[in-house]
Amino acid sequence: MSKITDIRAHEVLDSRGNPTIEVKVTTQSGNGSAIVPSGASTGVHEALELRDGDKSRYGGKGVLKACANVNGPLKELLLGKDASDQKAVDEAMIGLDGTPNKSKMGANAILGVSIACARAGAAERGISLYKYLNMDAVTLPVPMMNILNGGKHADSGLDIQEFMIMPVGAPSFREALRTGAEIFHTLGGLLKDAGYSTTVGDEGGYAPKLAHQDMAIEFILKAVEVAGYKAGDDILIAMDPAASEFFDKDKGKYMFRVKGEMHEMSSADMIGFWNEWIAKYPIISIEDGLHEDDWAAWSDMTAQMGDKLQIVGDDFLVTSVERLKKAIEQKAANSILIKMNQIGTLSETIDAINLAHESGWTTVVSHRSGETEDTTLADLAVAMGPGQIKTGSLSRSDRVAKYNQLLRIEEELGDKAVFPGRKIFSQIKM
Repeated sequence: MSKITDIRAHEVLDSRGNPTIEVKVTTQSGNGSAIVPSGASTGVHEALELRDGDKSRYGGKGVLKACANVNGPLKELLLGKDASDQKAVDEAMIGLDGTPNKSKMGANAILGVSIACARAGAAERGISLYKYLNMDAVTLPVPMMNILNGGKHADSGLDIQEFMIMPVGAPSFREALRTGAEIFHTLGGLLKDAGYSTTVGDEGGYAPKLAHQDMAIEFILKAVEVAGYKAGDDILIAMDPAASEFFDKDKGKYMFRVKGEMHEMSSADMIGFWNEWIAKYPIISIEDGLHEDDWAAWSDMTAQMGDKLQIVGDDFLVTSVERLKKAIEQKAANSILIKMNQIGTLSETIDAINLAHESGWTTVVSHRSGETEDTTLADLAVAMGPGQIKTGSLSRSDRVAKYNQLLRIEEELGDKAVFPGRKIFSQIKM
């Protein structure tokens, strides 16, 4: 029994220099720690990230209240409990909080304890976290590499938040990472030669001020070619428009730039635009291509395009089993983005992944724009076998830390390691 003897939390900083919470759980024979990430583009249905609101500290973004909740009521609740009984630990914290969105204790406080307990359990057994979560895990994820940033992740003027490459033609994770790095650096050279900035956004991708959205994909496709790879075979394109960010609720329209000109677009117009792009470019995945509460349009988009590409719900589904169940019933997507801090416990995160897989959906385990050196995400991406991970570009240590952990896991697995490549999209006509 991994009896909990102490729980401590304190304030640390994330990749944007904003406060976040670090939690350490100590047991009779081991300990584990976790740092919780934070998002910039957040869904309205996410669990609540508790912030202090005291403008005299960090502009109100401090997390001392969340830390106090860990060091006080959550610690009192869990002392003497078995850290390895993940479900019981998480359910106890959910019960103490008593709110639908974890607003009393804070999802950041609860998640920090939840992950730290799992890490303590793994440490006690002397095994890697991914093995602790699933001893049979052997599948490495195909990375979605966000090499060009827009939306809330960069001051580039692009409406679409993330332009990503997926090295599906690589034979292993290690080779996929090399492919992505070579394309990333080639893209930087092309942008520089064309007179654009090569500074990077929140997730490590370049953030040039391009005249229109198409230029982003065209630059990426050129980089793929110059780096010696073939788009459509070696590389597929994934995007995160984060459409809720450019949806005007008062007008009920999407305010979206086409060829540099602002357009007021209906849901049908937006779906039509994505249809045009998937016919023109080798796009395999679109995440949040519509507003987070545009349910009927999500079903329309899936009916029109679901056999051609992955339609991913992020702000739309917020890693919620309840919203996922509704989306499955309404055939409103065919994939879910998995973010632990959207729901607030490791158990609920795993429940969402399992339900999606049981329903024939794909899953993408994902970081947040405000990340840390914590590598739990990489272990989760192997343990639960989603086959896909989204953890940013090929720069910034907060992103690269996850890739490096996956390299370690691949090496530990040796000949048992499986890299699925294009097989993750076997249900899609390509």
